[in-house]
Amino acid sequence: MLIAVVVVGLVFDVTNGFHDSSNSIAALVATRAARPAAAIMLATVFTMLGPILVATAVADTIGGIVTLGPDQTLVVLLSALVAGVTWNLVTWYWGLPSSSSHALVGGLVGAGLVMAGVSAITWGGFDGLRPVGVVGVLVGLAISPLLGAAVAWLVVRASRRRVLRATKAVRRPVLQGEWVTSATLAFTHGANDAQKTMGVLTLALVAGGAIPAFVVPLWVKLLCGAALTLGTALGGWRIVHTIGRTIYRLRPVDGLISSGSSTLIIGVASMVGAPVSTTHVVSSSVVGIGAARHAKHVGWRIVRDILLAWLVTMPACALIAAALVAAWKVIS
Repeated sequence: MLIAVVVVGLVFDVTNGFHDSSNSIAALVATRAARPAAAIMLATVFTMLGPILVATAVADTIGGIVTLGPDQTLVVLLSALVAGVTWNLVTWYWGLPSSSSHALVGGLVGAGLVMAGVSAITWGGFDGLRPVGVVGVLVGLAISPLLGAAVAWLVVRASRRRVLRATKAVRRPVLQGEWVTSATLAFTHGANDAQKTMGVLTLALVAGGAIPAFVVPLWVKLLCGAALTLGTALGGWRIVHTIGRTIYRLRPVDGLISSGSSTLIIGVASMVGAPVSTTHVVSSSVVGIGAARHAKHVGWRIVRDILLAWLVTMPACALIAAALVAAWKVIS
């Protein structure tokens, strides 16, 4: 069971890469600041560095959502991961940016409730600025997209006359700046998203008796980072197209603003231990840019679909994971 959790956890990270890792290079590729191969290399390096160099506050938050006995913990984790993988593949097929964070948390809650009831879930809130349990995670997931849109909108409005109407002389520095902001976005993405699976796998290792305490091993960090970037290379282009072309057709300066704004939000969240959705933060920053410039050119239909996915992902994954645990109880 422990081996199954580790394997499916890495598969979950690959499918997470279809969605979230691709966001770190979406603007870079869509604005032609970099070719896909170079963008993937950039994302690979900095996504790997994120979980290695940043503290594991997000992993600690995710690892504390369910409290169960060892055998029950492994079943719940496996069910939640399978539910997340299923949802990620479905939404990726349709090219719809969806939150792997919502999928994972929903799966953990649904599986935990069926396994042992309400007492199995840490509902929590906040310990100072640090989110604790389901409530704290939900607040972070709800607020971060709004902040992403607001920051991007404010930057565009503040710089509209000076930058957006600048001559071609600034094009090269802007394209170079996109490399920097995409690198920092990949770094913060690794520091936040990779830690979610790191938290699940570390909890599984504790439950399986492989390690004595909840301390994320280096090999777990490296594997999770590698799985994320592998997902980007294998299947992230559907989401890149949606982010960079379908929601709003980004120009180089837009890519710079989107990546920079998203980096700020995700970086702060990683420091305080708040799991956030890179997908929704980046998507909302693009919406904020489009709304500040030409609201009628925003693909509001795809925005509506993203919002619907935001609402549906968590309960859908909770139901899938709950059904898997119920089936396991019948079989065992």
